[in-house]
Amino acid sequence: MSDPSVRYQQARPAVPVFHEQRLDEVLGAAPERGQWRYRPRRVGMVWRSKVFRAGAVIVALVLCGLVILALVREQTGPEGFLVGLGLAVLPVPLLMAAFRWLDRVEPGPWRNLIFSFAWGACAAALVAIIANSFATRWIATATADPAGADTLGATVIAPVVEESAKAAAVLLIFLFRRREFGGVVDGIVVAGFTATGFAFTENILYLGNAFGEDQQLGSSGFASVTAGTFFVRIVMSPFAHPLFTVLTGLGFGFAAVSARRHRVRRIALPVLGLLLAMGLHALWNGSSAFGPYGFYAVYGIVMVPAFGLVTWLAIWSRQRELRTLAAELPAYAAAGWLTPAEPTALSSMRARGMARDLARHWQQDRTRGRAAARAVAEYESFATSLAGLRRRARHGAVGPDFGSRERELLHHLWQRRDIAAPALTHAAHLTHRPNVHHHRHPPTPYGNGYGYGQGPGYGHGYSGPAPQPYGSAPPTTHRRPSQ
Repeated sequence: MSDPSVRYQQARPAVPVFHEQRLDEVLGAAPERGQWRYRPRRVGMVWRSKVFRAGAVIVALVLCGLVILALVREQTGPEGFLVGLGLAVLPVPLLMAAFRWLDRVEPGPWRNLIFSFAWGACAAALVAIIANSFATRWIATATADPAGADTLGATVIAPVVEESAKAAAVLLIFLFRRREFGGVVDGIVVAGFTATGFAFTENILYLGNAFGEDQQLGSSGFASVTAGTFFVRIVMSPFAHPLFTVLTGLGFGFAAVSARRHRVRRIALPVLGLLLAMGLHALWNGSSAFGPYGFYAVYGIVMVPAFGLVTWLAIWSRQRELRTLAAELPAYAAAGWLTPAEPTALSSMRARGMARDLARHWQQDRTRGRAAARAVAEYESFATSLAGLRRRARHGAVGPDFGSRERELLHHLWQRRDIAAPALTHAAHLTHRPNVHHHRHPPTPYGNGYGYGQGPGYGHGYSGPAPQPYGSAPPTTHRRPSQ
């Protein structure tokens, strides 16, 4: 009778990325679910603990939230605060849903988005309200011109302070959640959530003050200050703050996909995005200085076209992620990690959604159905991360931990293969998306951490052996693991 462990190994695909390594050694090298990380754990100092850092961030944001809540309530009064809160919350779900839809191809973790929104609503808003007030008062005292100080504060001080405060959230995620910040779409989504939170707090302040002014003047209805403020800030321009900060997010997104050797570009692109955000913000705030119709001129000539251009770029980047799946994953299908139909199914949002539904309905009860659909969704997410990782590797935008990252993602795919592969294959046939990406010589996936960017033509479409680490044995032909 044959050994069950041998039969288990025989069911696995060949692994051309690791040459003569046994597949069980490859899969065994990946940590369990509770220990997913690409870097060794650091110990010995309390501030290096993830729990401590997360707790410190939460406490800091809560304190900022309480302070900004007290300041806004003091300026608007209790009734104005409640009215402003009720009106300001209206565009928030729509904006968040739009940015989350954009992020559906490779959804980022909710903790990053919640942090971004909280940073914008609490920390950035607090910095802005304190710094803007202090700077405006100082300018008014120094120049003895309160009206000029207000204009200078709105057109110069506020854009610089507010965009810098919002950009800090994008910078923090870019630096400390680098694995989850892989491209342009991630930059847009993080920046959008941050700006949505900031606009939410700012709208409470403006709408609450408008309501208080109406109470003093006795105004009501469509002719009231509250109605006018609501129309301008909520109806006409709910996208204003997200549009400004998305320019900063685009800079960080393009920096994320730039080659590591282009250090100047990786620094200059975020700075350029921030400067563009400040400039557009300043133009928007100073539009009233261009005459009685200046606001509408800037809105129609600058803001609407800029919004359309950024929206097009965001959708194009989303479609590019899907094209990356179709271009990069056939290498892993040729190696046996995926079925032939999976790359094209994973590159279709319709097929991906259908695969989740199929996995859910194939189970006998709802609990198992939900678990199966979740497994397929995780499989799709890991496959998308794998394709993006391989693409960045071909452009030299990954670090020396590439090999471990690739193995870990393949490990997660293998764990969910039994449920996800049949659903995706069936969905590909139902959506009439046959495997049209035929490669005469499928590219060899990188696997040793040294292959990306080495040698002319290495990457997609290259049929030769992968480069080896220095001092290793010459590459051999790929074959199944020894039995």
